[in-house]
Amino acid sequence: MHLKRLTALALATCCIASVTPAIADTVSAPQALDQSATLLLTDLPVFAPATALAQSTVPDFASLAAPKTAESAPAGDDVALSDDGDDDGDSLVAAATARLAGHVDGHAREALLAFAMKLRDIRYHRGGRKPSTGFDCSGFVRYVFQHSIGLDLPTNSASQFLAGLKIKRSEMKTGDLVFFRTRGKAISHVGIYIDNGQFIHSPSAGKTVRVDSLNEAYWSKHFAGAKRPEGIAKI
Repeated sequence: MHLKRLTALALATCCIASVTPAIADTVSAPQALDQSATLLLTDLPVFAPATALAQSTVPDFASLAAPKTAESAPAGDDVALSDDGDDDGDSLVAAATARLAGHVDGHAREALLAFAMKLRDIRYHRGGRKPSTGFDCSGFVRYVFQHSIGLDLPTNSASQFLAGLKIKRSEMKTGDLVFFRTRGKAISHVGIYIDNGQFIHSPSAGKTVRVDSLNEAYWSKHFAGAKRPEGIAKI
């Protein structure tokens, strides 16, 4: 009985010994597979979301918020006023006109008078419209308004009289226009009122732009009234 058990045990031991290498080979197969897979995966590109986002191009907020420069301005936009060097100062007129768009500067009257005073002693010239040629009365007035505050007035004294708003002599302010009838009943002369009865104008042939008084006998006799250009009516 004991012999049979010993024999069976010996056979079992032999079987186990013979089967173990096969099991070992079977178990090592997955390890080889893991090594192959590892080699395969190392050859593939690594997907790293954080690195990819860091390397991507993101618009800089400061560059988006920064104002456009002249180089980046769309074609057709005006970047600056052109200056063609014309004696009439077209660029100055354009700048003044832009300032007056929709409103009139509270200092317009002062600016107008200061500009007019700089033109004193320029000679009278019939039909003259600029300093280089000389002024007649209406040419002087028109030049001052146009180049000091960008306001266009009619080209002659009679038209300037019709275009203005009538005001009383006691209500005249700096920059208002004073008119005269020096030849018959028609308006034939104009000047710019200063203050205290004084006005600046381009009188006549042989004379220059100067300041005179409405109280002088000649001007008092021919005074036809005062008008206020609509462009400065509210100041």
